[in-house]
Parts: sequence; C-alpha cells; structure tokens
Amino acid sequence: MGFREVIAIFINVLPDNDTVLYMAQKQKAQDKLERFDRITAAIAALEQQKKLIFAQGSVTPKGCVVARYQVRQKQKVYWYYKLQAQTAIFPKASDTKALSKYKHLGKAGSEAHITAVMQMVRRSQIDEIQRAIDTLEQNLLDVGFDESPQ
Repeated sequence: MGFREVIAIFINVLPDNDTVLYMAQKQKAQDKLERFDRITAAIAALEQQKKLIFAQGSVTPKGCVVARYQVRQKQKVYWYYKLQAQTAIFPKASDTKALSKYKHLGKAGSEAHITAVMQMVRRSQIDEIQRAIDTLEQNLLDVGFDESPQ
C-alpha cells in the first residue's frame, strides 16, 4: 500500500463529530496528495530527461575528466588530451588485457577528443538530473511526515 492509498483511507475514516475540524483535516490531506503528485510528476519528467540524454550517445564513467597534457620534444611543444579516470578502467593500447587510468584522445579537435567532451557533457547533465531526483525523493519523505503542530 502506497502513501497515496494511506492518505485516501485517512480522508475517508475521519470522525463526523466536528465538521470544521473534519474539513480542515480533509483539506490538509488533499494538499498532501497534490504535493505528492507534483513531486512524483517532476521525478518522472526528470527520469525521462535522463533517458533522452542516454539515447543521445555514450556517457563517460563517473569520475572521469578530460585533461590536457604537454609533450616536449627537442625544441617543440605539443599539447594532447586524455580521458582520465580515478581507477584503471580503460584497456591499454599495447596490452588489451591490462587496464589504465588514461585513454589518449589526441590533439584538440580530434574526433576522439570531441567525442570525449560530448560524453562528459552528457555525464554532467545526468549527474545533475540525478541530484535533483534525489532531492525530490527526499522531499517525498518530507511530505509524508509533514505534520503541523496542534
């Protein structure tokens, strides 16, 4: 039995002896139901947004960043980019059985570099949406235990 059903039972079981109190309690219960419905609708909309972002393409693993690094050779300096994880998750180019914390992306604007940046953008969007969902789920608990002092 969900929160909505419990509130509906609560509305129907109130005593008939004090009509004013009954109407006030019924209004409070109705207000809780409406707030509950708005929050669950917002969560559903955010979950749908997450699905749309996942459908756009792959997403970097959590904790990854695109990092720029410098290589010096003789009198020249080259700038390259890599996808860097907190733990070794990427297969090494030389040994596919071994894992590395780094995935070489090449020069700025390379296909691998742009792909990684777009994956990072999607990861950031998904993480932010998930934080909002987590907050709204906590808000559902607040609505469920929302009691006015009597």
